[in-house]
Amino acid sequence: MLAWSEDICKNLANHGFFVIRFDNRDIGLSTKFEDAGLPDFVEISAAYARGDKPKVPYSLEDMAGDCIGILDELDIDKVHVFGASMGGMIAQIIAYKYPSRIKSLTLVMSTTGNPDLPQPKSEIMAQFFAPVPSEREAYIEEMVKRDSLIYGTLDYDENQSRDYRTKEYDRSYYPEGIARQLAAMAVPGNLKPNLNAIKAPTLVIHGKEDPFNSVEASKDIASAIPGAELLILDGMGHSFPHEVLPRIIDALVVNSNKKDT
Repeated sequence: MLAWSEDICKNLANHGFFVIRFDNRDIGLSTKFEDAGLPDFVEISAAYARGDKPKVPYSLEDMAGDCIGILDELDIDKVHVFGASMGGMIAQIIAYKYPSRIKSLTLVMSTTGNPDLPQPKSEIMAQFFAPVPSEREAYIEEMVKRDSLIYGTLDYDENQSRDYRTKEYDRSYYPEGIARQLAAMAVPGNLKPNLNAIKAPTLVIHGKEDPFNSVEASKDIASAIPGAELLILDGMGHSFPHEVLPRIIDALVVNSNKKDT
């Protein structure tokens, strides 16, 4: 939840949106899936090699269903969906699986999971997803360092990262949940064949310097969704730098006022 900063949420609220942000399952203060244990990533890879569907504790489709459950609980019929990274994949699933619940769709630094896309830089993946320290200060400093690796070429705001990682740790230090979420990302395969069913106005945003998901990932999304618009931002990595927030929010507002295709 905290990844959606106060700055982003206040900007959206100032444009008249009622903002709903929440902890996905297995992180923050949401329900933990401890009984599921840790995923076996070696076996997940082996299952793919055999052509089998990997067994994981839950899927991104389950997480999309969680979002709909929240809307049902709040008695909200339709929403503007704003998803980033893994959340962007969940948002894609919501848009084609629950089209009646979507007013507009904005996807940032996400991917279809298309195996033909360029893969993340291996050295960045190795550093970013290495085991993290459990001690508070060591964890915070390590994550501040890792955040700098994916920030892009704009001036890195170390204080912003430290504030976020401090709040994140104090709210809930739970790396096991992150591992299970990463496993969930391995299951859906290529979402692209489903995207032509999306009718909601769609905006796809990507940082030109993203080392996780290359710009080609968002081009792939935009090419598959009828009428989707693509916005590529110079200097932005896998992050939300202050400098680009006005452009992101302004573009989202314009997209939210469009009608279905």
